[in-house]
Amino acid sequence: MLVALIAKDKPGALQTRKDNREAHLAYIEETGVVAQAGPLLDDAGEMAGSLVILDVPDMDAARAWADGDPYAKAGLFDSVELTAWKKVIG
Repeated sequence: MLVALIAKDKPGALQTRKDNREAHLAYIEETGVVAQAGPLLDDAGEMAGSLVILDVPDMDAARAWADGDPYAKAGLFDSVELTAWKKVIG
């Protein structure tokens, strides 16, 4: 199942994102369940959140992945939404 993870960073947390980015990218590589991903940008073009498309067996697996993300463990996010997603284009 495909799940969209939409996370918004806490205000003023850009340095937290930068400090944990390498670990986050390694986690993506290690887990092998990310189909697509990239940062959300604010009006100034700075990273301010994440959009990650997970290819996982079920929503529990998506929650577990989200909880294990180094960004989440670092307290980066103000909010995280997990929503089932259907790929239609691309």
